[in-house]
Amino acid sequence: MAKKQTKYIFVTGGVLSGLGKGIVAASLGNILKSRGYNVNIQKFDQYINVDAGTLNPTEHGEVFVTDDGAETDLDLGHYERFIDKNLTQKSSVMTGNIYNNVISAERRGEYLGKTVQIIPHITNEAKRQITKSAKSANADIQIAEIGGTVGDYEGLFLLEAIRQLRMEVGTENVLYVHVVFLPFLGTSKEIKSKPAQNSIRDLRGVGIQPDVVVCRSDHLIPEESLAKISLFGSVERKAIVSLQTVKIFYEAPLILERFGLGNYIAKKLGLGAKKPDHSNWTNLVSKVKLIKKEMSIGLVGKYMAHEDTYLSVTEAIKAACWYHGFEADIHRVDSESLEGGNLKALKDLAGIIVPGGFGERGIEGKIAAARFARENKIPYLGLCLGMQIAVIEFARYVLGTNQVNSAEFRPNVKNPVITLMSEQRKVVKKGGTMRLGAYPCVLDKKSKAYKAYKTQKISERHRHRFEFNNKYREKLEKSGLRIAGTSPDNKLVEIIEVADHPWFVASQFHPEFKSRPFRPHPLFRDFVKACIKTSDKK
Repeated sequence: MAKKQTKYIFVTGGVLSGLGKGIVAASLGNILKSRGYNVNIQKFDQYINVDAGTLNPTEHGEVFVTDDGAETDLDLGHYERFIDKNLTQKSSVMTGNIYNNVISAERRGEYLGKTVQIIPHITNEAKRQITKSAKSANADIQIAEIGGTVGDYEGLFLLEAIRQLRMEVGTENVLYVHVVFLPFLGTSKEIKSKPAQNSIRDLRGVGIQPDVVVCRSDHLIPEESLAKISLFGSVERKAIVSLQTVKIFYEAPLILERFGLGNYIAKKLGLGAKKPDHSNWTNLVSKVKLIKKEMSIGLVGKYMAHEDTYLSVTEAIKAACWYHGFEADIHRVDSESLEGGNLKALKDLAGIIVPGGFGERGIEGKIAAARFARENKIPYLGLCLGMQIAVIEFARYVLGTNQVNSAEFRPNVKNPVITLMSEQRKVVKKGGTMRLGAYPCVLDKKSKAYKAYKTQKISERHRHRFEFNNKYREKLEKSGLRIAGTSPDNKLVEIIEVADHPWFVASQFHPEFKSRPFRPHPLFRDFVKACIKTSDKK
């Protein structure tokens, strides 16, 4: 039996960062999976970090977490949502991880007598991680997004690695997709293609000739500009695709398909002419475009300078609202703005969500938001830190207990209702040492959480170090705080609810990571359902 040959697609970017390479890579995965192929996606980042766990969310956006506990770049969230597949730690590779592996191998004596160099040792490790990920996933097609832009010093070895790989696996088995930005010059009212042309030239300068160019712009790109890119970039005109910014980025695969990109790639890689099935996506986009009603949801956080900070949360909110026939009107509320007692920003909201986070800044504002939701019977969904906030608020204002806080913010507080796990007390290193990835949870059949999931045993992804303090469990339960979900051994509290409230649910895990655009997460779905009910009553 002939050995299966994986096909490889490498997505690079030029002109500027943040132009949507992740959406393009995810869309390529979507259109190829729709043809029945087993697609796997991988992200290579240029940072010298070993993983994304210690990156600042206000600079880099959210940290996405996989089932197997990898802390990754937010693009993996796009990948999972677009191809509806749970990825693994092999799908997220940072430069620090590559260098760390090579240096560790050198220390073990694996390169005895040899000088360790960028080429071949670092590039070989990059190639190994690409092929290992493809083999592990048994992928028909492996898509790898190369972070940053062509010309970045940190990423040159990655470009060299994917150049070499084409020679090793065969030119017919590799396809390069280059994503460029075409700026609009306001003074002359025209799209400029020169930066894109220069980016393609730079890519060719390191030995890579793009097979496909995806042109991003906030404006309609004229045919003249696309023809110029084809001429100067030596790329077939039919392989130059215009991808204008759209309101619903889940439409991107459909746009690329309309340009014939799916068939073009299939032909170039010798995949055959399989007919795609985009029914899920077509139905979703058509439905969303017809929605006229809005649902106002408050997202109370402290990382508000960056739109991508709570990306999976906002996408989960949108999916849940679409499910119920509403457009999400998300109000981003800076929790620090609530600390002076001015809660005006919360008064017209149908529901309140307090997401995850770390550190003391803005905590009192989040507690104020949880109290406002509880006392005014407004649906509340707490995510990770949002659950801990709810427990602190309940202990303070329902039990009337003094000096209540989390040991994270007040290590010597008299009543630490949230505290460190015993195994975390000796941890010194910050990277990769939290409770990470998927853990099982058993639900109380009387709970709202059970009604949402419709099953008693669930598995959800975690990213935290502190836990509910069982010392206060009995007292809190007697006062109306329901323990709705625990670890199978009943030692860790996973979900809490306020018993005498229309819908006040908070989880220690991050349900947003498992939401899909056409299949919203049960907790988000029922949260929005509760928002609709309370809004109707008002």
